Amino acid sequence: MRHQEPDVVDRGRFDTAVTPWEGARWRDAALAWAERELTAHGLRVTGPRSVRLRPWSVLVRLPVEGHSAVWFKANPPAAAFEAGLAESLARWVPEHVLTPLAVDAGRGWSLLPHGGALFRDVLDRGPADARAWEEPLRQYAETQRALVTYAARIEALGVPGARTHALPEIFGRLVTENALLDAAEKRRLRASRARLVDWCAELTEIGVPDSLDHSDLHEGQFFAPEPGRFTFFDWGDALVGPPFCSLLVPLRAARARYGSDVLPRLRDAYLEPWTGTGHHTRADLRRAADLACRLGAIGRACSWGRLFPGTSDAADGAASAAYWLRELMARR
Repeated sequence: MRHQEPDVVDRGRFDTAVTPWEGARWRDAALAWAERELTAHGLRVTGPRSVRLRPWSVLVRLPVEGHSAVWFKANPPAAAFEAGLAESLARWVPEHVLTPLAVDAGRGWSLLPHGGALFRDVLDRGPADARAWEEPLRQYAETQRALVTYAARIEALGVPGARTHALPEIFGRLVTENALLDAAEKRRLRASRARLVDWCAELTEIGVPDSLDHSDLHEGQFFAPEPGRFTFFDWGDALVGPPFCSLLVPLRAARARYGSDVLPRLRDAYLEPWTGTGHHTRADLRRAADLACRLGAIGRACSWGRLFPGTSDAADGAASAAYWLRELMARR
């Protein structure tokens, strides 16, 4: 980049996180790629970069002449699929996602336009009304339904598969590999595996087809660019598996903000687009949602393995994964 202003770097609570940004050769290559792609679009950087470094991503805000900003994102190897996935989603469901300005799928790099106001900011500015969640949940469910036929192609892009039949095996691997679970806790979790198998069998019997699961759909993961329209982004935790697992995170976010009484209404708003198939009763869909909200903890545990190699925050990731494994088997 040609400007001389110093970067503004935000490391959050991860002061010692190791990311590629620390390497001058990588940093120069990434910024040169971003500049070439911006130039191809007739765009020019006009101010200092803002850099957000986390163990799971490098995100650089590039102020651009005539636009509010463009964003460069780099994923760790285990989530490098996000660049190619974002490009494909822009073809398959363009009305519901950001369309990248450029991607380098091999390196896990994306150049993304500004998406408008975050839904979190919209909630913070508006009245305390849980109904604001209903329409984005409906639109997200419509996106998942549209992507059912692309599930195999999404996996071919490198998005990890976590289909219902595979969840017990994935759970077992996560328990075995987690260094923060002691031997006694691992035994307790493994002893609960039969319950997990039963839940998966019941979910399979209900028969909702697999699709893309965002796996971390909180209020900071989608934009509200205009009234009544929402665009979803940040697919680095994504999986291909039971779609209703996506409900886990937004319902927890809504409960934290509004209390538990709102959850049935929001669940039903999400389920509404799935009722049009005529293949499932509303009772079946609600039961599938209840099961998937529990099983979604497996996807959350998986996501904490997608950090930059060598990061000093791997222990934090193992602790978060252990939390979700315990949540999965907690009695409710």
